[in-house]
Amino acid sequence: MNLITARLPTTPTTGPRPAAITPGPTFTETPTPARKLARGAGLGVLLALLATVVWSGSFVATRDMADSVPPVQAVFWRWVIALLAVAPFAARPFLRQWRTIRRHLGFVALASLFGVALYNTLVHQAGLTTSASNMGMIMAAAPVVMAVYARLGGERLGARRVLGMLTAALGVLLLVGKGSLAVDLSAGDLWMFAAALSFASYSALLKRKPAEIDGLAFLFTTFLLGALMLAPVYAVSLVVQGGFTVGVATVGPLLYVGVFSSAVAFFAWNKAIALIGAARAGVVYYLQPVCVAVLSYALLGERLGVLGAACMALILGGVALASATTGARKAG
Repeated sequence: MNLITARLPTTPTTGPRPAAITPGPTFTETPTPARKLARGAGLGVLLALLATVVWSGSFVATRDMADSVPPVQAVFWRWVIALLAVAPFAARPFLRQWRTIRRHLGFVALASLFGVALYNTLVHQAGLTTSASNMGMIMAAAPVVMAVYARLGGERLGARRVLGMLTAALGVLLLVGKGSLAVDLSAGDLWMFAAALSFASYSALLKRKPAEIDGLAFLFTTFLLGALMLAPVYAVSLVVQGGFTVGVATVGPLLYVGVFSSAVAFFAWNKAIALIGAARAGVVYYLQPVCVAVLSYALLGERLGVLGAACMALILGGVALASATTGARKAG
């Protein structure tokens, strides 16, 4: 009997080889435009909040030195200190872009007038005859003007933002009027309303800042022009009112308003408006009375009370409603 042996098939030495298995394509997740927009909006809200918190402290500092430093002198030294604070970072961009700045010098000068020279002088003038709390609460009127400017510029505010803005404004009015919509204003309060109008005008101008001007160069230029605008008035104040005593009680507040309230806060605010627009940044600014009340409680021992808590709930709710964004909607 023949034995039949089975052989396993062998791989042929000729002919095409099987195709090698290659790993499939790898996909890296890239942020969608909507996600990038949402991130930018979130950063803009945080920067606007940072500026608002820092400026809230400036009202306390301004009121603290109102009796010892004449308003114009305080504002002049504020911007001199601010210039020294930003110079190490902004001097080179300023010199590099000087020709571009010269082409837009009229615009930059107008922004400096409203945001640097006029606004801060009005704030310090108001500090002579009104409280720090009132200063912060009245400045919360600025977002209303910002929204009007935005609407005149063709921006659609949307029903949700308008409703949130009105809710926050109602909270501010009730807080100022101590539960009543009938508000009795002093001369200092009127100065603060003028300051709010000036600041809103500055914020509206920022939206039209020429894109080719670097943010630090723009900041440095507005500070420089503002100090130059104030210099003649400062000289008159020295002659008429005399100087002020240099000491801890005056230098401390001046350093705060110069470094933090000017250099840091203005940079954050300008960047916030570039990201989310003046109208939405203005909604965050409604938190000013809340921040001032918290600082007043922490530093001065002023209690908020049930009415104040209710008003702040309205303000916070309005801010949350008006600053909420959807992924597909364009910020600002």
